[in-house]
Amino acid sequence: MLSNLFGKKSDHPMADMKSAMALLEDLPRNDPRKMLMELTEWVESVGDNTDFKLDHQFAVLSLLDETAQPFVRKLAREYFVPHELDRFQENRLWLLLGNWSHHAAKAYVAVFDRYCNGDKGAGAIKAQLPLLAVRALHTLTGRLKYISAHYGPLDPGLWGMVARIGRHAEQNQYLDTRVELYPGSADSATARCELARMLGWYGCGIGALSPLYMHLTERIVGQYCNSLTIASQQSLDSLFCFDLDHPAAPLRVKAGARVQPSTRFVGMAGMLSLLEGLLKELDRNVVPQELNLGGSYAAEVVREAVQYLLDYLTDPPLRRSPRRGIKVNLAVANGFGRLLENTDVSLDFNAEQLHWEIEDISASGFRTVISSQGTDSIRIGSLLGIQPDGVAHWGAAVVRRLMRDDANRLHVGAEVLANQLASVTLGGALRDDGMYALWLMAKPGEPAGEVRLLMKADTFSAQRSLQASLGDKRYLLMPIGLDEKGDDYDLARFRAIEQETGED
Repeated sequence: MLSNLFGKKSDHPMADMKSAMALLEDLPRNDPRKMLMELTEWVESVGDNTDFKLDHQFAVLSLLDETAQPFVRKLAREYFVPHELDRFQENRLWLLLGNWSHHAAKAYVAVFDRYCNGDKGAGAIKAQLPLLAVRALHTLTGRLKYISAHYGPLDPGLWGMVARIGRHAEQNQYLDTRVELYPGSADSATARCELARMLGWYGCGIGALSPLYMHLTERIVGQYCNSLTIASQQSLDSLFCFDLDHPAAPLRVKAGARVQPSTRFVGMAGMLSLLEGLLKELDRNVVPQELNLGGSYAAEVVREAVQYLLDYLTDPPLRRSPRRGIKVNLAVANGFGRLLENTDVSLDFNAEQLHWEIEDISASGFRTVISSQGTDSIRIGSLLGIQPDGVAHWGAAVVRRLMRDDANRLHVGAEVLANQLASVTLGGALRDDGMYALWLMAKPGEPAGEVRLLMKADTFSAQRSLQASLGDKRYLLMPIGLDEKGDDYDLARFRAIEQETGED
């Protein structure tokens, strides 16, 4: 720790503003990664130094944070991309951005706590208290986002920090005081807005999203955070609740639940019309210029993020069938190619498999806990082939939730697409390398005359009908639509018309 290298306050290179600014001039601005790494070390040093007067500590911290912002934005654009990053590059960027967000949040909260404790220099920053609170909440949201991007366990103290800031802002009546978040920011911010942004975004089930969609949903909620509400009284619009006395992750409001005076309610109904309007523009393949996503993204990608938020706010996901706490040994094939290898397409019955012990299971999904070693390729949206012990056929599932615990074990939640599937060969002018597909046997309640196929990625076309044989029957498959697009598969829906032998 750099803070351990310095003794008295006067010996610290940032003990006065002039020397701090001179030091920043010597940093490697042409190397964003190295620049952010060095700024992170200085923020850690300044945040830990209680010998500084509080006004000086806040001034130097603000200088370091404002200097870092262009580099943070550049590296975040490199990290949150639609395509899969090289594992080394992804880990390097995540560590840089995660360390920065951790130490920046810790430093701002340390300054805030010193102010609340009346430390020397507190009076000098009283007028800047709204800015301090907004910056602290903003950096805590960043910390939350980068922990979530690796599905890691949250610091149990994080929600306590959020509660302390929210309560203080309420009691001292600066919850709605507008400040400029950073010099040159297009929009002003308030502590209420930043608090609602964090609680509303995190409450929308982000553990079911890939890192890219975590980022996009966070930016979209931030764009419209002025439409969110936080109140001490529950209303029909209340969606999530957060207890200032017993801080924990925001919970969905339940009718008839006991309410404490310390409970605050987050409403997001005001955002619905804004999201619907945005969706109409995206349907025209237009990303509005005023929508600040921290980078350039295709309209279709942004549309999926907006649709997720709309779906969650209007029809939140509910467990469709009860889970049973029974243990089942499961052979698992990770990815479309591996799933094909384990069917009779290739007659390769020695294809690579994983073996998981399922802890609870239902008709629509399962949950398991596995060692994180060797599971780097398992992500949100990963396709899994599944075969329970004693069952002859394979089924298919998709990873919907991930979480790492304190022991670095990976908690996996998956939705079962089909309990049984069959390999088919497709006709209809497909390339030779895209001929094979997997026919998902219908579950009870699915529409008659329709079929879902798992196909190689980018194989589906809405303008092309296909032919397939299943058993001794031949079918004409007329495309209905693409249900889901994964990294290595298309999940498509077709209308299946049985054909007579010899019929074109």
